[in-house]
Amino acid sequence: MATIASVSNDTSVDAVCEIIDRDGAVIIEGMITPGVMDQLVGDLEPWIKRSPFGEAGFSGNRTRRTSALFAKSRHMTEFVLHPLFLGTAERLLCVEFPMMAGERQTMVRPTVQVSVTQAIDISPGQAAQDLHRDDGMYHVRHPGPHVLLQTLLAGTDFTASNGATMVIPGSHKWDMDRRPQPHEAVPAEMKRGSGLMYVGSVYHGGGANISNECRLAIALSFTQGYHRQEENQYLVVPRDMVKQYPKRVQQLLGYEMSPPFCGWVEMNEPSIVLESDDFAIAKAFSPYEHE
Repeated sequence: MATIASVSNDTSVDAVCEIIDRDGAVIIEGMITPGVMDQLVGDLEPWIKRSPFGEAGFSGNRTRRTSALFAKSRHMTEFVLHPLFLGTAERLLCVEFPMMAGERQTMVRPTVQVSVTQAIDISPGQAAQDLHRDDGMYHVRHPGPHVLLQTLLAGTDFTASNGATMVIPGSHKWDMDRRPQPHEAVPAEMKRGSGLMYVGSVYHGGGANISNECRLAIALSFTQGYHRQEENQYLVVPRDMVKQYPKRVQQLLGYEMSPPFCGWVEMNEPSIVLESDDFAIAKAFSPYEHE
């Protein structure tokens, strides 16, 4: 049976991309330090406790899901800016595209942006989730281009008995007709602070929790800037809080135009809404300024 490769936190982006190209998924050991994990989980725990269990079926009737994490913890910064996570996303998702304007061909490269954030707390007694692909929301046909890169950060240890995410390595290369079978999936067992990074075309699902402990995952995904976000970051993260984040985090939340001209506001970078309420135009953009 195939296994999920594990690498250290200082592994190169090249090496991680090579593994993902082969297997579709990889575990990054020690991705976030214990101190930051304590602060992040501490910020989220009150919200998780207030979140209701889902419905029976895909959402899980013994699973709590808490969203809008950038509105709940500033410590999401360390996660979203992790150089291995962000670097891999930029390598896999920012693929140049040829654009014609008259007789001139220009190569444009999209941005990456946050698509979804969610804390997923699986309680004892939760049955296994159906195996699925996350990129179905973008109507992707397989095999096809990558449109999603996600990391599940382990807020607790992940074990085979407490609901560790089940993954089918190599399934990102399957076509649309092949059906995933539970016996093909292996548990992503990892220590707290490690991360399971995978592309959206990999079949996976939450495992059954037959233990007496909860299993917490903190999910964050990237997609191209020209896609609609799965979770609307503009609505769930108040503008005043967005302003408190570093500029790069603001961009990743969607306040950056994706070349050549996707997402503008008054023909300007969308970040102008963070600078002024009147959206005065200092300078209109040109789609070719991002070459």
